[in-house]
Amino acid sequence: MRKRHRFNRRMTRIVLLISFLFFFGRFVYSSIGAWYHHQDKKASQESSLTVEPSPRE
Repeated sequence: MRKRHRFNRRMTRIVLLISFLFFFGRFVYSSIGAWYHHQDKKASQESSLTVEPSPRE
């Protein structure tokens, strides 16, 4: 009977490295999207603040 191939330390490190790269890539992607969203939100708030209010007399 053949001995079952065990999951050795090298394979574990490769799987963990791939998982880390995957999650790190998702983090970078979401950070860039959040930054652009924040910039758009800030720009829209600034444009609404530039409307001058009517002078109070």
